[in-house]
Amino acid sequence: MKVVLVGYMGSGKTSVGRELASKLNYAFVDLDDFIEASEEMSVSQLFSEKGEIYFRKKENQYLKELVRSEEKIVLATGGGTPCYGDSMDFLISEEKCVTVYLKTSNAVLSERLFLERNHRPLISHLENEQLLNDFIRKHLFERVFYYNKAEIVVDTDQQSPQEISEAIVVRLF
Repeated sequence: MKVVLVGYMGSGKTSVGRELASKLNYAFVDLDDFIEASEEMSVSQLFSEKGEIYFRKKENQYLKELVRSEEKIVLATGGGTPCYGDSMDFLISEEKCVTVYLKTSNAVLSERLFLERNHRPLISHLENEQLLNDFIRKHLFERVFYYNKAEIVVDTDQQSPQEISEAIVVRLF
């Protein structure tokens, strides 16, 4: 079985994914890390040197490759992964794949992301928390349609990665 985590950047996909993989005794894979290793280039470099269309095609290709593998994995996707091409529909249609949306409020996302915005090219230009909150609200409005297609939705506000992963395990079995 594959457990695929979707949600906005800062929702905890990587932290929860590592914790969940440990609980399930599965391998953990971060899709962005997998892409970087496969392409021998950072995601930022791929965007700047080869463009977003190239990146999204590769992202979709590697997503399918990982989901179709025989390995039991917990896969943390990028925030935009389910929103491009046929990615989310593919994930939902795969028999041995369960999608989980880590639903996080604008307020919590803004708080988390403001502190680490300098490490995230998409939001590094936003100078204050209000601008960041507006950016997130707009993005979530565009993306929530895809995120809500997930088979399991878990509210993450005020919960630790351990509590979230436990809630997911309960829903899986």
